[in-house]
Amino acid sequence: MKKLLTVLAILFFCENMVFSQKMEKEMPNGYESERSDIAKGKIDTVLYVSKTVGSKRKTVVYTPPNFDKKKKYPVLYLLHGIGGTHLEWFIGANPQNILDNLYAEGKIQPMIVVMPNGRAMKDDRAIGNIFEKDKVEAFANFENDLLNDLIPFIEKTYPTLTDKDNRAIAGLSMGGGQSLNFGLGNLDKFSWVGGFSSAPNTKTPEELVPNPMETKKKLKLLWISCGDADGLLSFSKRTHDYLYENEVPHVYYLESGGHDFKVWKNGLYMFSQFLFKPIDNTTLENYTVLGTPAITNVRNAKYPQILPDNRVVFKVKAPEALKVQIDLGKKYDMVKDTSGYWNITTDVISRGFHYYSLIIDGVALADPASETFYGMSRMASGIEIPYKKGGFYALKDVAHGDIRIKKYFSKVSNSWREMYVYTPPGYDKSSEKYPVLYLLHGGGEDQRGWATQGKTDLILDNLIADQKAKPMIIAMLDGNIGSGGGIASFGEQQLRAFENELKMGAIPFVENNFRTETDAKNRALAGLSMGGLQTLHAGLKNTDLFNYLGVFSSGWWANNTKLSDPQYEYMQKNVSTINANLKELWISQGGEEDIAHANCQIMLKKFDAMGIKYKYSEYAGGHAWPVWRHDLYMFSQLLFK
Repeated sequence: MKKLLTVLAILFFCENMVFSQKMEKEMPNGYESERSDIAKGKIDTVLYVSKTVGSKRKTVVYTPPNFDKKKKYPVLYLLHGIGGTHLEWFIGANPQNILDNLYAEGKIQPMIVVMPNGRAMKDDRAIGNIFEKDKVEAFANFENDLLNDLIPFIEKTYPTLTDKDNRAIAGLSMGGGQSLNFGLGNLDKFSWVGGFSSAPNTKTPEELVPNPMETKKKLKLLWISCGDADGLLSFSKRTHDYLYENEVPHVYYLESGGHDFKVWKNGLYMFSQFLFKPIDNTTLENYTVLGTPAITNVRNAKYPQILPDNRVVFKVKAPEALKVQIDLGKKYDMVKDTSGYWNITTDVISRGFHYYSLIIDGVALADPASETFYGMSRMASGIEIPYKKGGFYALKDVAHGDIRIKKYFSKVSNSWREMYVYTPPGYDKSSEKYPVLYLLHGGGEDQRGWATQGKTDLILDNLIADQKAKPMIIAMLDGNIGSGGGIASFGEQQLRAFENELKMGAIPFVENNFRTETDAKNRALAGLSMGGLQTLHAGLKNTDLFNYLGVFSSGWWANNTKLSDPQYEYMQKNVSTINANLKELWISQGGEEDIAHANCQIMLKKFDAMGIKYKYSEYAGGHAWPVWRHDLYMFSQLLFK
């Protein structure tokens, strides 16, 4: 019987824990209206003595329905915007009605809500130029008033629970910035923090959360919400991005709307339902109405949107179409609504860059809402999925190099050719000579791939800034020689043609037009997929030109002995030369899901049998750009040392 009671108690707790976060994702229309059939809370204007300001100040206090002075209640401090006062929430949102209605439906815990004047100065009216220096500074000074005067007054005057876990702070606009600044800056005072449409007074994420681990331990809930048409959205977005990268649990809630009470009322409605209850951090990513437009969208395109859990929402207008799909590695059938828009939300998509296509009535097209990228042997759409550990290719405040587009006439191929060349920070102001990495794309791509999809410049900028890689020039070549690109007619003839172009066209052009070191110890060659085969062929046959080789997601084809056998025969005869000349032969794969994995494993066994020395690495992600970005990040740290 005792065991049964224990089990029932656990089930009861779990059920209530789930219920504490089982809610609608948006406030119903008219929810702020007063109902006559429910118990009401009480709302009063109260005076307190502020030693910080040197005067008596007003605050609005809401006490819940059936308020009992013999009980103790948690407290939410709810702050207004730069143009408001302690009455702004009361006038603009009818918060007492929202809270009463939530109580009546059993959706929130009984709590006291305090709505103070966040402008901590003697004349705290919202008059004149509200952006004057002393008035703006008064909002920052409110932190002292809040902590030293208002909270002690509330806890002395009302029956409150006085520990941090029973104290919350939230606000709109300027008050949202205050809430994030004061709440996250005083984790010994607040466990629940919410910013609605937080304004430019919001501190930088690094200032707000200097110690992510400490914040994760001390905070119960961090809520950040904003309207998608709000001009201040960037302040919420930058905070979310930092929290996401540093794995600090939080709600990032976007909805349709601007900088207005429609959004802020909904913020109160949603945030209050989380307060003073058990929190399941694994569900926080589910709470949003809208996703964030992908950074790969064209300017002002709202879709595709990425949800906090990395599902993607697509919305395409094609009223005359009979069938519309999104091909993102997996094909998703879209559903047409009454206004002619086709909609779909995908499964969770893995981090980094992915090609995708819009398929309308069987024709694969580039999505007009997306930037286009040359891949799959055509122009395709691409989407960048956020990655918690993607800081190595993030745009950071470091010195930046340049990517230069250079055209040259090749006497080898008797044609004009193009390469993209990365020069490191400070190149133009220096007389120094630099080592060179020649970097090759895969089949169906060209010289643009590493510069755009690969983010080569950002990866190297960050590594050089951290002194993890030597400053170097990277020549991103067009590996399509003779066969018109791709691997359909790829063979020994194309490999030799590329080798000749590399040796007699590309390298001489780079060394004649850039300040480069010109010996083998200062040259490296690397490539992905098809470019990996070109690296194996041209690199291993020319170890007098290259001391460093990188082979990403590649390997000689086991089912094409006509192509692979001559390569192995050459290696077998030249093992000692290869091992003596190469400082690094670095081979990597995208895990077992990489389509090149099986061929590579067979090749490595042959290398082992021949005694060829190499280093091997795997990074899960398949045959895709997220893997190759990481390959470049790792390989470039080994070079020229």
